Amino acid sequence: MTAGTATQNIHDYLAEFDDIPGTRVFTAARARKGYWLNQFAMSLMKPENRERWKADERKYLDDWPMSAEQKDAILARDYNKCLDLGGNVYFLAKVFSCDGLSFAEAVSTMTDMTFPEYRDMMLKGGRTPEGNRSIKGGY
Repeated sequence: MTAGTATQNIHDYLAEFDDIPGTRVFTAARARKGYWLNQFAMSLMKPENRERWKADERKYLDDWPMSAEQKDAILARDYNKCLDLGGNVYFLAKVFSCDGLSFAEAVSTMTDMTFPEYRDMMLKGGRTPEGNRSIKGGY
């Protein structure tokens, strides 16, 4: 069966996304897993919440029914882990904005590149698809 055909099991189809290197597709399952993580991040849109967050990050996080692993990932600014735990990068942008980081600077922390290396790579058209299409297939 080919991906996305009407006869393919939806779970098998969605599982294929896990084979894309460096990519986490924000599925309904991921959204459910990260609901409170994303609600926390969106709370930082309000100035009074940003002030509370900046005053005591741990205390502010403890007001949210997130897993300990999610809280630790936020405190460590481990955005890849946050994505694995259901975070949405556009919601997480509220966190790195509080840290004074641009979107590109924050995203560069999710790679093995420095920000200047990441910026230069993106200015040259992004990463090559060679070696970045399939984890299992190695291409």
